[in-house]
Amino acid sequence: MDDTGSRRKEFVVYEYKEVCTDKSRISFLLDGYENFGWEADGKIYENIGENINPYHQRKVILRLKRNRKLVNKMELTRLQRNFEACVNEIETLEKSNTSQATVSALIIGILGTAFMAGSTFAVTAQPPQVILCIILAIPGFIGWLLPYFVYKRSVEKQTKKLTPLIEEKYDEIYEICEKGNKLLY
Repeated sequence: MDDTGSRRKEFVVYEYKEVCTDKSRISFLLDGYENFGWEADGKIYENIGENINPYHQRKVILRLKRNRKLVNKMELTRLQRNFEACVNEIETLEKSNTSQATVSALIIGILGTAFMAGSTFAVTAQPPQVILCIILAIPGFIGWLLPYFVYKRSVEKQTKKLTPLIEEKYDEIYEICEKGNKLLY
C-alpha cells in the first residue's frame, strides 16, 4: 500500500484576521505578523471597484490566519497590540509630515487670493483706483507664488524633525517582533 494515502492531516483550528493597509506596507506587515504566529491566508486582495473612494483604491486587504492553540497566545496578543500601535504611530507621524505644510501653504494662498480680490475691486471701482490696485496686486501675486516654496521648506523641516522619531518606532517594532518570535519557538 502507498504511504502517502495512509497519512492523515492533523486537525488545526485557526483564527482569522483581516488587515487593510497600503500596498507599500504589505511586506513589512506580513513579516511583522509572522512573529506573532500569523501566516498569510492565500491571496492579497486589492480594493477594486467603481464606487470605491480613491483613498481606499490604494489599499489592500491582507487575510491572515494562525493556530488557536498557541502556547503563549495571551502574551503574543499583547505584543501584537503593541506592534499595531507602533505601526499606527508611524503612519500618523508620516502623515503629519505634510499636514502642517499643507495648512501653511493654503493659508498663504487664501491671503494672496484675498489681496487679489481687493485689487480687482479697486480697479473696477468708480473711478478706477489703479494705484491701490497695484499696491494690492503685489502681495496677491506673492501670496500665489509663495505657498509652493513654503510647503517645500516646511516639509523638509518636518522630515528632519520626525525622521529620528520614526526610526525609534521602527526599532521598537523590531524589539517587539523579536520577543514575539522567541515566544513562538
